[in-house]
Order: sequence, then structure tokens, then C-alpha cells
Amino acid sequence: MPVAKVHRISAAAPDDVSRIEVAIKAGRIDPAGVIAVLAKTEGNGLVNDFSRGLGTTSLSLLFRRYLPVEAADKICLVMSGGTEGGMAPHWVVLERAEGGSGASPALAIGRAHTPPLPFEQLGRMFEVEQVAEGVRAAMQDAGIADVADVHFVQIKCPLLTLQRIGEADARGAKVLTRDTLKSMGLSRAASALGAAVALGEIDKARISDADICVDFTLWSGRASASAGIELLNHEIVVLGMSKAWSGPLVIDHGVMADAVDIEPVRAALGRLGLPTQGQLKPEDRKRVVALLGKAEASHDGRLRGNRHTMLDDSDISSTRHARAFVCGALAGLIGHAEIYVSGGAEHQGPDGGGPVALIVERG
Repeated sequence: MPVAKVHRISAAAPDDVSRIEVAIKAGRIDPAGVIAVLAKTEGNGLVNDFSRGLGTTSLSLLFRRYLPVEAADKICLVMSGGTEGGMAPHWVVLERAEGGSGASPALAIGRAHTPPLPFEQLGRMFEVEQVAEGVRAAMQDAGIADVADVHFVQIKCPLLTLQRIGEADARGAKVLTRDTLKSMGLSRAASALGAAVALGEIDKARISDADICVDFTLWSGRASASAGIELLNHEIVVLGMSKAWSGPLVIDHGVMADAVDIEPVRAALGRLGLPTQGQLKPEDRKRVVALLGKAEASHDGRLRGNRHTMLDDSDISSTRHARAFVCGALAGLIGHAEIYVSGGAEHQGPDGGGPVALIVERG
């Protein structure tokens, strides 16, 4: 019976994989079992955030030292740029081991890679359908049959650059936008809606091209999408519970209604057997293996009736403000800021809010 292992490892720089390698050499991580690595890197999180590519390259070279190239390239590498505020750069290594005989059901992990996305299809229904198919494949890989058992879907999706737009032009194809920054939001949006379709949260018939990044009443409570320059396809990781898996790790999730709504996260902690009053004490804090969330600035420029200026700042993207803000709110709850908060939550939770998942050790 498979067992999920999750290793949260601090990073001194976007290319600092030294602590992962120490864990491999010490036998704490088996590279052959690594399904995916999620990471927070300290770039700007925008189109030109090359810290993501640096992290991807460093991890690829690391795993190729221990695995055949084909096996190393199957590992999903989801680099999320931006560690504004007190957010700590770190890696979350997701591993599958065999031979478990512990408690069940337990955390289950699956992955999938889609084919490259034609540039002219970014932000359109084609991308929605491609991601939906990929989520279903990742669920199958995880051994999760019931969509209700899925608690978090992490998607790494592509974006447009001027070179990619030029390639589409040369083929006579028309891209949805020539604004490379806007393309990040469109790709995240279509990816999130694809997850929602796969999980049965939204009927595909309700969605059209015109709804993507427009109708924010359509959203997934379990999707997290991060756009990057470092890939051309989608890398998809599904996290959930399965009776086919055993082990000490469990997962649950909540959906924040806005950027300060920590109560659903607190409720998830309670369902996982952790205290719900005040900030977690050190002994309880150690049981929280990973905290994964989404953040964005609400589109109406208001937060609980008060005006916010995240969307008015011409110097700093609103996604950077939102990441720092939400990380701070969550850090106040669990007691540290080594938290994976990804910015840009188009169709990922209600407008201004977002899904949050917690992986914890059983009590």
C-alpha cells in the first residue's frame, strides 16, 4: 500500500537545493519516489520572474544526478514566485513510498502532464478542457475515484511572451491577449475552471470563452493555479484522501471568503484534530507539514467595507500585496511564515478569497 511523504525544506536561494540533496544522501528522501516539488521562490512572481526558472533548472539537475533523465523529467516542478512580507522561501517535496501498513484512509498524491498548450488557446475553453483532462489523469494516478476526496489541485500553467505571440502570428493564429502580464491571469483562470469542471464543481456547459477572467461567480474551492515562463504545458498535482493509501499524513481544506477570513482554515485544523483556539503552540505547530493557499486582491477594491489600494499601485503588482497580506494572516494562525501562498486567484475561491489546504500528521 502506498504511503505519502511530505518534506518541507527551507531554501537559502532560488537555486539552493543543497538541503534536499542532504536529505537524499541521508535516506530521508528517495528520489525515485518523488512525485512533485512545490516551491516558493523570492522573485517578483510576474512574467520576468526568472527565480522560477532557476529553481526548476536546479531541481532538474539535482534529480538527474540520481535518476534517469526520463524519470527525472516526470517530476512536476511547481515554482511559485514571490515571497513578499515575511513569507519564507522553501521547498515542499511530495514523495510516494511503498509498503505502508499504517492508518487508512490517508493522504494520496497524483500527477499529470498535459501536452504543450498552443499559444492561441491560452485563456480559452481549449485550455479549460485540457486541464480538466489532466486533473482526471492525476486523480487516477493518485488512486482517487471520488471527486469529493480531492482537497487540493495544484496546477502550473504557461503564459505568453512576445516571442510566443510572434510564433502564433507567424502561423496566422490569433492570441487572446498581447499583454503578457494579463496572459498570466487568463491562464490561471482557465486552469482553475478546468479543475472545477473535473471535480464536478461547475458544469462545463455553463462556461464559455467570454466567462474566463470575467464571471467570478464561477470558481473552484480546491484549485490553485500558478503561471510561469518556464514551461509550455500544464503540470498538475492532485492531493486528497484515499483508502488505497496509508500512513501518518492527512489533508483537509477550507475556502477563505476574503483575505482576512481565517475561520475556514481554523475549522479545517479542528477537523484534522488540532486546536482551534488562538495561535498553534509549538508542539501542535510541528504537526502541520504544509500549508498551501491562494491570494488575490478583490476586484471591487474593498475589503470588508473598507477601501484597499492594492489595485491602484502602479509600482507593485496587486498579486504581490495579496501574497504578503494573506501569508501574514495565516502565519498568525499557525505561528510561522514558511507557507506556500500563490498570488492571482482568478476563479480560485470567491473574489478576493481563495482555497487553503493543510497537510498534517495524525495526532
